[in-house]
Formats: sequence, C-alpha cells, structure tokens
Amino acid sequence: MAAPHTPDTGDWWRSAAIYQVYVRSFADGDGDGTGDLAGVRARLGHLARLGIDAIWFTPWYRSPMADGGYDVADYRAIDPSFGTLAEAEKLIEEARDLGIRVIVDVVPNHVSDRHAWFTAALAAGPGSPERELFHFRPGRGAHGELPPNNWPSQFAGETWTRVPDGEWYLHLFTPEQPDLNWAHPTVRHEHEEVLRFWFQRGASGVRVDSAALLAKDPALADAAEDDTSGYVDRDELHTIYRSWRAVADEYDGVLIGELWVPDPERFSRYLRPDELHTAFNFDFLSRPWDASELRESIDMTLAHHAPVGAPATWVLCNHDVTRTVTRYGRTDTTFAFASKRFGTPTDLALGTRRARAAALLSLALPGAVYLYQGEELGLPEAEVPPGRIEDPMHFRSGGTDPGRDGCRVPLPWTQDGPSYGFGSAGEPWLPQPADWGTYAAHRQDADPGSMLSLYREALRLRRTKPGFGDGPMRWLPSSPGVLALARGEGLVCVVNFSDPAAPLPAHSRLLLASGPLDDEGRLPRDTAVWLRVSTARS
Repeated sequence: MAAPHTPDTGDWWRSAAIYQVYVRSFADGDGDGTGDLAGVRARLGHLARLGIDAIWFTPWYRSPMADGGYDVADYRAIDPSFGTLAEAEKLIEEARDLGIRVIVDVVPNHVSDRHAWFTAALAAGPGSPERELFHFRPGRGAHGELPPNNWPSQFAGETWTRVPDGEWYLHLFTPEQPDLNWAHPTVRHEHEEVLRFWFQRGASGVRVDSAALLAKDPALADAAEDDTSGYVDRDELHTIYRSWRAVADEYDGVLIGELWVPDPERFSRYLRPDELHTAFNFDFLSRPWDASELRESIDMTLAHHAPVGAPATWVLCNHDVTRTVTRYGRTDTTFAFASKRFGTPTDLALGTRRARAAALLSLALPGAVYLYQGEELGLPEAEVPPGRIEDPMHFRSGGTDPGRDGCRVPLPWTQDGPSYGFGSAGEPWLPQPADWGTYAAHRQDADPGSMLSLYREALRLRRTKPGFGDGPMRWLPSSPGVLALARGEGLVCVVNFSDPAAPLPAHSRLLLASGPLDDEGRLPRDTAVWLRVSTARS
C-alpha cells in the first residue's frame, strides 16, 4: 500500500482530488449483492494507492431506495443494507488514517415519503402544522381534481400527487420524494442540526444535492413555458446557504453544491465567501470533445470563479451521467438528459483514447477535480436489460429514457469469480456485462499501460509536483484543434483534438502521456501530454 498522504489543512478542498463512491455499486462486503460500508472499508487500500484526497459518498442513510438513496427517511441512521452508524464512523476514521477525508451527501430539497415528518403530515390532515413542513395544497377544478400548478418534473411525469383527503403535495422528483417547505423555520433548523451531526462524526465536507431547488415561489404560481423561476435558483437560497456556512465554519467543514444553474453569473453568487465553498461545474461536463468548446468552457469557468475567490471544479461524469468512455465514443459527445436513448452507437476504442486525454486535461486545470468510481478503470456505460432497470427516470419517461443505471453497475475487482470480485454473491443488484472482467482493477494493477496506471501516475504527479491544483493558468500559442496550457513551475499540458499530429513545444522532460507519440515525437489526435518545459529539477 502506498504511504498515507495527509491532505493540506485549511484550504485543502481548493486543490483536492475527490473520488465519488456510489455505495451500492462499489464493493459488497456481506455477500448480499449490494455494496456496503464493509466493502468500502475492505477496498480503502485501492483508493489510497490511487492517490485521492477525499471520498464523496452518495447517500448512505436509511431509505426505501425509491431513487437510489436520494429519498432519505432518516439522516441520522445508516441504511441497514449498507451497515451501521458505528461502521460509518469507523470508516471515516480509517480513511482519515490513510490521509483521505470524507464528504457526505445531504439531500435538502425533499425527503422520503417514509420519513417521520411526512407520515405524520399524512395522518394529521389538511390545515395541520405537520403539513406546513411540505407543500400541501387543494387542487384546482370543480372538485379539486386538477393539480395545483403546472410545474414540470425533474424526472418527467407529474409533480403533484393527491392524497385520500383530497389535498395534493408537491414533488419535483418522484411521488416518493415530497418537497420540503424551506420557508418553515423547523425545516431550516433540522438541516443545520444534520450538518452538525455529521461534522461531529468526522466528516470534512457536505455535498448539497439539487442545491438550486430548495426555495419555491410562495404562491406556487403556474410557470410559463421554459420558465423555472418559481422553483430554481431563487434569491431566498442565499440566506439558507449563509446559515449553513456559519455551521460549517464551526467545524472547518466544506460545502459543495450541486448547482445546475446555466447562467454563470448567477452560479458564481453561490460561491461568495459567506456561502458555499465550491460547486460542480456541469458546463465542462456537458461540452463536446472539441478544442474550442472546451477552451470556451474553461475560460468562462475561471472568469466567473475569480471575482468571488472560489476554486473551479472539473468533472467528466458522475452517478447521473453517461460514462466518459461511452460518451466520447459517440458521434454526439455532448451530454444532456433529454438526449439519452437506448442503442446509441459507440466506438469504445475512440472513447477510451479520448477519455485518457480528457483525464490529463481535467487534472491539469486549476482547482479541484472529481473522479467517479470506475472512471479509473475506463468502464464504459453498461446496457442494463429493461427488465432489470431500477432508475425511476426510466419509468417516468415511459421507457424512452434508459435512465442512469448504466453508470451504476457494480465495479469489477477481479477478472473472474462471482460478480468479478464485487462480492461473494453470484448476482449483484444490477447485472454486470459478460466482458466486465476485462476492466477489473486487479487485471489493470500491474499493467503500466492501463487506465488505472494512468490515473495513479497522474494523481501522483498532481500531488507531488508544484504548480498543479488551484493557482494561475495561461494559454500557450497552439495550432487549430490543439489546446496548450501552462501551469506554475514550468508545467505544460497539451491536448490534440484533431489531425494532423501536433509538434510539442520545447521541453526538458515528458512527464506523462495519455497515449504514444508518433515516430517523429509529435502528438497524435485525441492524445494529451504533460511536459516540463524548464531545466529546473523535476
């Protein structure tokens, strides 16, 4: 095992490499086919050798799993399928001993319909204090048979469900996820206490799910077409996150927002010094594999983070997004939920070559970087048979959207054996493709040309060489279809997106390449390199 590396204190999050663990699919420690905390603890050595600074865990709380754990029934309890609270505390401690911090996921927009608050609200009836914690309303129409407004769902389908006493409740996601009323002081106080609960147990940060959706128009007025101002990015949110920041500062904790806010100026408002520390950069993730598009995204991102003093973040995919190898192997290399369809052709060899280059590009950029589990193995998006799909996005689309389960298929750890080393059970909760063993971590472990080896070496250099992480960056002159950027201490990253092969700038050392150079030492298409351009000792 690699020697533990202790993340920088204070502003460690500004330059961190953060690894996302989707617990159900990481590793199964008890053999029931579902990933769990025992499985994560057994594989911490893999993460230490990879060289990450922190783990972000998707929700591990008690949940009916109507939406993969994002329907939380109890924030102070671990779901029994994952383990116990004591085990979570032990995992946080063991990770810290390896120099790895832990970030937990909080879902403030909604709770599960099994949450004690919601079951009490259903029992209490119309006009009760219990219902004030949610958005209950009478329906429209002569007999209240129509929903209270026309807001669209984040998952397709309806956003209102009627209960037996005739009232309706709002859910921007599934009916099993009723939205909370963030105008109510009890809701605000409870979430501040949840933050304290996890900070007191050693968590270093909190990732805020659907962070732009909490506040709603008090009138719940109908929305015009394409108008989301009633429930997205409302000004009231900033008061909420200022109160959260005060709590986080009590523990030197970090707040990380999931903000799908397309206006970069409004996005940056959440990153003012007294609000969130940082937020996911979805613009970069959504852009095509194209030099001018990605340069535009990088410039825009850095420009809008600079005035508020926040670091940028870079991510290629996550538990909601088509895996990088698959997306970059398609004719359309952008990402949008609306365009996901079954059977989209993919050139995996091309996608893998581009994903390797994209890894070096994203890891070279200023700020923090997020790595979704399995990206270090070069996993493609799996095609889950329709009869095995569990994601509600699929069902609420009427079956046209394949959903997100394809990027959530359990990881392969060994080339052979039950579930390719994921666990001792023969069949995990989602089926693995027949060729899954070819991507196994143990198979790639000793292969210097593997995706795993590329990520390990890139993260080692990023951690040990001055100039990476947060800090200045400048563009270097380059030919069309080529991006060349310089970081501190003579570091240069060059990525070629097109033909012909590109000559490299003068350099003293080739630190790392995503693929081989051509016979004349030029950079082929869809390849990236890191260079040392000075004569300084490297």
